[in-house]
Amino acid sequence: MARRLPDASDTDLIRRLKNEQPEALATLYDRYGKLVYTIALRILDNAAEAEDVTQEVFLSIWKDQRFDAARGALSSYLGILARSRSINRLHSRNSRQRAVERFQNLTPMLFAAPTPLEQASQQEQAQAMQQAFSQLTKVQQEILTLNYYEGLSQSQIAHRLQMPLGTVKTHARQGILKLRQLLQDQVG
Repeated sequence: MARRLPDASDTDLIRRLKNEQPEALATLYDRYGKLVYTIALRILDNAAEAEDVTQEVFLSIWKDQRFDAARGALSSYLGILARSRSINRLHSRNSRQRAVERFQNLTPMLFAAPTPLEQASQQEQAQAMQQAFSQLTKVQQEILTLNYYEGLSQSQIAHRLQMPLGTVKTHARQGILKLRQLLQDQVG
């Protein structure tokens, strides 16, 4: 067990951390652990996650050692770090929840077989798209195929086709506008 350094200043403890003295981290944890945990708990409203954030913050202090005493108090730095990590975790939690909800909403559609009417409609749409696509110039077809079917960025397409990026962007935009017009003409 690391011995504590209760009389050491924050600056001294940070210096000791840089010299890989674990007792400095133990002392900093004793001094500021409750502050970090309280901030995390208020934001996350979850004790287990607040404990995780507290560990992350002190592990970060140990590994990153970015604190600069000339810029402010260590307690302020740790408070900001705890707040930031907690908010990131909260956003991550919300993002995961939204992804799960989207998947749950899509799941029935993924496994439901299309009705004969839906199949006919999809075939008509595919034929209309193919017909409209065939009316584009060869360059527009190639650029849109690389972009939408192969997932290449416009910069990657420019490099592959040895064209200026502006030219690629122009052809892509003109192709999309022409497709939109052709498909609207067929519907309307």
